[in-house]
Amino acid sequence: MNSVDIARNRLIDKLLVISNKSYLDALYKIVEQSPVISDKVQLSESQREMLQMSEDDYKAGRFITHEQLEREDTEWLGKL
Repeated sequence: MNSVDIARNRLIDKLLVISNKSYLDALYKIVEQSPVISDKVQLSESQREMLQMSEDDYKAGRFITHEQLEREDTEWLGKL
């Protein structure tokens, strides 16, 4: 993974825990106004492998619906 991928992933990790909507809106405006050099995303070999594994899981029926996931999350949270 190159340094850009590492920086992007670290930023995504931080964004996932922010719950302040106005802060997120401000960040979105900054990103939205930034120039895009390329519309194509270059995937690393490990990212392509993960996507292939996901596709294989889907084809083999190894998945659950969003509703099932929500029920399992609710059950799990109830046990805390």
